[in-house]
Amino acid sequence: MTHFLTLFRVARLFSLPSPGARSHYLVQWGSTMEFWQILLLPAYCIALGSLMVFSFHRFWLVHVYHRYSHNFPVEPVVDQDGLRHVTVQLPVFNERYVVERLITAAAELDYPAHRLEIQVLDDSTDETTGVARRCVAEAKSRGVDIKLIHRLSRDGYKAGALAEGMAQAKGDFIAIFDADFIPRADFLRRTAPFLMDRPEIGMVQMRWAHLNRDYSLITKVQSIFLDGHFVMEHGARSRAGMFFNFNGTAGVWRKCCIEEAGGWQGDTLTEDLDLSYRAQLAGWEFVYLNDQTAPAEIPVSINGWKGQQSRWAKGSVQTAKKLLPTVLQADLPCRVKAEAVLHLCANTSYLMLAVLALLIFPVVLARKDIGWYRVLLVDLPLFASATVVVSRFYILSQKAIYEDWLTRLKYIPWCLALGMGLSFNNGRAVLSGLLGRKTPFNRTPKYNVVRKEDRWFGKAYEVKKDFLSYAECIAGLYFMAVVLYCACHAIYFPIPFLLLFAAGFLYVGALSVLQGTRRSNRHQTEGHLEAAAAD
Repeated sequence: MTHFLTLFRVARLFSLPSPGARSHYLVQWGSTMEFWQILLLPAYCIALGSLMVFSFHRFWLVHVYHRYSHNFPVEPVVDQDGLRHVTVQLPVFNERYVVERLITAAAELDYPAHRLEIQVLDDSTDETTGVARRCVAEAKSRGVDIKLIHRLSRDGYKAGALAEGMAQAKGDFIAIFDADFIPRADFLRRTAPFLMDRPEIGMVQMRWAHLNRDYSLITKVQSIFLDGHFVMEHGARSRAGMFFNFNGTAGVWRKCCIEEAGGWQGDTLTEDLDLSYRAQLAGWEFVYLNDQTAPAEIPVSINGWKGQQSRWAKGSVQTAKKLLPTVLQADLPCRVKAEAVLHLCANTSYLMLAVLALLIFPVVLARKDIGWYRVLLVDLPLFASATVVVSRFYILSQKAIYEDWLTRLKYIPWCLALGMGLSFNNGRAVLSGLLGRKTPFNRTPKYNVVRKEDRWFGKAYEVKKDFLSYAECIAGLYFMAVVLYCACHAIYFPIPFLLLFAAGFLYVGALSVLQGTRRSNRHQTEGHLEAAAAD
């Protein structure tokens, strides 16, 4: 009966003779609960349905990972005297705390000196350049072929620096390491032979390891997120012959592959994802080495992590807008196309999660009188399956690479909660990418924090908080109030999900405000000291 009444009202709305009459009728109808049910429920269902698609995409990736477990790269046998010339590029921008560590590690790579070139691609505007010059001079004195290329502008950001370096590169292969990495000495001997053995291979990517995994809850959660990406996503895609991406670092490219794919382009914030897809669309194959790792430092501040996640989310949307038409028109198997679409659009799930967070309580109110059997048959299975599927994805990634994986399971609920807590941050980035808004490439600060006793407070490059941090705090308190409301009114099915939202938003928001406030206080103190010194 309700549905017939709704159809009648819609028909009457469009049958009214004037816009004024229609507006008056719409205002009257808008004051009823029925109107809001009609408005909110479809948006809620679309958001929840989209999240289910991406959740079961992860379920499918786990299936593919195990189904094609026999497809792994066989290490080639290459004559060590026939090793090709390699250029190692180290792009840096204001990295005073880690640039020496990076250059020292690169200079100690175990590779024939006459076939190794190192480029320090420095766009810095602070004392990083002075530290880099000193390190380069020391390495040169030991016979290392290394040079500093310092740009006075950041045109094209990282992509521009890599392109300028490649124009001067001597090597047939290009290895890239970001400032937060410490390449192992055998990195080139583990990767370059794949490019020499098979001419169709354009890039070899190593899995990331984590130098400061156990530093804090934030680094533990990040490491699980990254392990899921590298083990399950890269593992499944590479084993099944589908597209996967270079991760911007810890990989080696064939120089002619980069050139044939159109070179480095700075029109997206994820130049690595962009070039990866262009290269594979051009017919090049990639190799992923899950059993070999390159250690890196994970962001230790919540605002630094949020900035990194925002850049990745927006860049993936920019790349999707740029390349999806080409992917859909390419002569590729349907499963490869479908997986590529889901891969490039995966970060839109954060926007859907943010919509779900905003709508879940109004929808609960609109449906509080619904029969319990419908909740049991529809809502509860949807919520539970999404949570279980995502948890399984990360649990199996831990099991695949760590002997003590059972000890890490206690952090899986925090992964779910913080993933939800990031939904406003990443959803905003996705929306910005969809709308085509231009933003600079804000690199993630690194502090050389590896051991638990290392400290980063008070160092340069701290990321400031913004208004969204307060919105996250308010959202966390809002969800706690919703939990109490549901408990008092015997609406039990959404409470576990609401608790995850509350914990995630409160943790992310409160920590963002706390760390951002400490940054502001430090800068105010420095300003007072400088003024006193001037007086």
